[in-house]
Amino acid sequence: MKVSAEKPFKIIYALFNHEFLGILFESYAVQLDEKGRLSYAYQNISFQNANEFASELDEADFELIRLMDSMQQEAIVKKFNTKNSKPKEFLRKIYEEQQNAYHKETKKLIENRLEITRSRVLNLIRGKRLFETGSDGNPTWKEIEIMPEKASVLFHFRRNEDNTHYFPTLKYNGEKLEWQYRGGFLICNEPAWLVVDSKLYSFEKNVDGKKLAPFLNKKFIVIPRKVEEDYYQRFITQLIASFDVFARGFEIKVMRERPEIQLLLSDLPGGPTTDLFGKKSETEEEEKLVFDLRFQYGAFSYRADKITPTNVAMEKVGDSYVFHKIIRELTLEAQLCDFFKSRGLSFRNGKVAMAKRSAYEWILSHKEEMDELDIRIIQSNTDQSKKYFLGKTRISIQIFEKIDWFDVEAMVIFGDYEIPFKKFRKMLLNGRTEIELPSKEIAIIPKSWFVNYGEILSFMEEEEANAGNLKLKKHHVALAQELQKGNLIKLSLSERLAKLKDFTQFEDYELSSYFNGDLRPYQKAGYNWLRFLNEYQFGGCLADDMGLGKTVQTLALLAQQKEFSEGSTSLLVMPTSLIYNWELEARKFTPDLKILVYTGSQRVKDIEQFGRYDLVLTSYGITRIDLEILKSFFFNYIILDESQAIKNPESIISKSVMQLNSHYRLILTGTPVENGTMDLWSQVNFINPGLLGSKGSFKRQFLLPIEKQGDMGKTSKLHAMIKPFILRRLKTQVATDLPEKVVNVKYSTMSKDQAKIYEETKDYFRSKISDEATMPGFSSRAFTLLRGLTQLRQIANHPKLTDEDYLGDSGKLEDITHMILSTASEGHKVLIFSQFVKHLSLIREVLSQENIQYAYLDGSTKDRQAQVESFQQNDHIKVFLISLKAGGVGLNLTKAEYVFLLDPWWNPAVEAQAIDRAHRIGQENKVIIYKFITKDTVEEKIMALQERKMVLAGELIHTEESFIKSLNQEDITALLS
Repeated sequence: MKVSAEKPFKIIYALFNHEFLGILFESYAVQLDEKGRLSYAYQNISFQNANEFASELDEADFELIRLMDSMQQEAIVKKFNTKNSKPKEFLRKIYEEQQNAYHKETKKLIENRLEITRSRVLNLIRGKRLFETGSDGNPTWKEIEIMPEKASVLFHFRRNEDNTHYFPTLKYNGEKLEWQYRGGFLICNEPAWLVVDSKLYSFEKNVDGKKLAPFLNKKFIVIPRKVEEDYYQRFITQLIASFDVFARGFEIKVMRERPEIQLLLSDLPGGPTTDLFGKKSETEEEEKLVFDLRFQYGAFSYRADKITPTNVAMEKVGDSYVFHKIIRELTLEAQLCDFFKSRGLSFRNGKVAMAKRSAYEWILSHKEEMDELDIRIIQSNTDQSKKYFLGKTRISIQIFEKIDWFDVEAMVIFGDYEIPFKKFRKMLLNGRTEIELPSKEIAIIPKSWFVNYGEILSFMEEEEANAGNLKLKKHHVALAQELQKGNLIKLSLSERLAKLKDFTQFEDYELSSYFNGDLRPYQKAGYNWLRFLNEYQFGGCLADDMGLGKTVQTLALLAQQKEFSEGSTSLLVMPTSLIYNWELEARKFTPDLKILVYTGSQRVKDIEQFGRYDLVLTSYGITRIDLEILKSFFFNYIILDESQAIKNPESIISKSVMQLNSHYRLILTGTPVENGTMDLWSQVNFINPGLLGSKGSFKRQFLLPIEKQGDMGKTSKLHAMIKPFILRRLKTQVATDLPEKVVNVKYSTMSKDQAKIYEETKDYFRSKISDEATMPGFSSRAFTLLRGLTQLRQIANHPKLTDEDYLGDSGKLEDITHMILSTASEGHKVLIFSQFVKHLSLIREVLSQENIQYAYLDGSTKDRQAQVESFQQNDHIKVFLISLKAGGVGLNLTKAEYVFLLDPWWNPAVEAQAIDRAHRIGQENKVIIYKFITKDTVEEKIMALQERKMVLAGELIHTEESFIKSLNQEDITALLS
């Protein structure tokens, strides 16, 4: 019958018994009569039409209706009925054909789903009206009162000589509830909801309905004596743990007390692996210790995460039984689990395994805290198990400065036992992790000792004169100071060395009178640092940014060495292309130094001559070839320029320079690390052998942790060790010390093929001009001269500029490539100018091969401004190639920090214009300019002419033709000589 929502109505819920599915619920709207009573007009409500009656529905009603819809036959069957059988037929098969495994499993799934839904319905139905449906389908046949409070259950056991009687009694609001033999029934089992005398009861402690169902029509259950013990163990212990039980004939003892907290330790064997130092150990995998956290309540022990509020243990005493009911302190147990978890122990099933060294260190680190919390550590006591020492441990290392090294005094203490340090150090270096004490206890070496002391122990050496005494090389002072900062060692230093804690402030030393020049403030600081290294006999690496004057700082040191070590000779090794630059700079700043250039096929291979000079200049190639000669002479200083040449410790040149002999060693480089951390080891091992240990130990202790694992701790320790011996200033760091513009001349040496072509071309034009000299007029000879000089300048850059088929190399291109890579790798921006577009094309090829992004501008470039903006705004574009004619004026390139002038121009004013593309208003960087000049070519002579004709050039010379016209016969002869 249709119910009108416009007239008074009431929402009610009714339960009915389905043929297969058991008790289900339905929702109804019932029309009220004129007296407000429920009438016989009712209508079933579903979730689809519930909104029609929304005026009487609250949030709970909508959820109840949705849940009741989901219980109906069609909804239940829909999920499982894959063959689209009629719902009734499907359910009949499922419930009547129980031999079929699929049917059996499906029935179980359906019943579980229904039981969950019934529980959810009943939890929402308080405050609503509930009825039983009549046999005629009337949903308001009999109203069920929903009792607001929960009833309690007391389970009774009465043991006598023959058996045990078991039954429950119910109470509601303290009054005994009569519920048996009264037609009662259970709507839900998990938990129990019971209808008795049209009243619906729920129960405290979520009693399971299956524990009540047998007694609806039975007073008690009899447990025969023959099955008693098994029944008591399986059933009564569980009942006592969860519910209230009254017993006669056996005893229930309730225990409420603070547990004893126990941390049990046991071994978990592993098998062979490598130790911290990379050596094979005898076991596969590092052995582990197992932590087992337990709470001991009297005689009963429980694992940490096996948490139930109450545990019951049955004890048979003679013919009787005692049930021990332990009420656990769950708040305390949870707090202790949190204590361990916050300190790195997260228990699973009450246990956690940890590598033995880490576990031992964990115990030592938290022993005092555990003692305060009364946590007792218990070790396994089987015959096979080890007994570990868990007392206080201490390592004490004291280092005392001597004249040439540090003395080491150390001791290792485990409780009352002192272990000889020499024995302990050997064990640590061999990767041993355990020491057997005189008490037969096993002491585990804490992992932190390996981490904190591994490097310094490996660097210690035994004194030859006093066997057993240990010493440390003085160049490990920074590592010792780093450990002292962490209170890991005690360090006794002389007053002078103690002042050098940060290795940034040094004594201000006087410059030698043999040095002819001035040093900028940061260069003077570099000189002071070099003097500090010299005074303490340390090797060093001067790694200033390109253009900051590593050469002049080194020459200032060599001038001082001439003054104070008269008669001593130093050796300076470098790439061949740099020898001429060094020679020129040395003659400029240290003119009194006697210099031998030991290169070329005509060199005199006699070590006797070295002693007559203050400084010997040679190349890496000559060093490799003449190693037997050079290593026979004891030099004052051996200095390597562009020392990245020895970055590979396996290379021949690296092995060669290591055999040279000297008092002091110094290396110069703008890029100390090009490819990886091993680059650093090779160079540092040259200046201070042993500072970073052997190549193998360095790889294990630093390279792999830093490069593969990103270990910042190892990075920090490595930095601390090398900090005193590497001085690196970036251009940005010393900007205030730099003038607005710094101009450097970079001399390049022609390759053998290049020099041959140059000489042939020069001879041709010299002869042609000589022949034309007898002819009347100057124009023909001037044209030939201009053409000849242009070709010679091009060959000085690269012979490919005049001969595309040329397959040889170019000394200048090699130098340009090296310097581009250096500046780009350091993140600097550089402008590269040439008046030859073909030359820029060669540079473009190099940049493409090296995957360096660049901007480009010549006369044919259409998008000039786009190229400028990309260079100015894109941080990834480090290089701007510009032809002189296209970019000499009208550009604003203030992001550049370096300017490379690849070839000299007749008019210095034109060079100045190019430089001013970078050095102009808005420029925040100091600009360093490099002019590339090929030695023994017309380029060198043009520079000399520029100086002689500077005034004339500035006033009159604007083109190459006008420059040529300004030349006299003497000038022409000089250019072609």
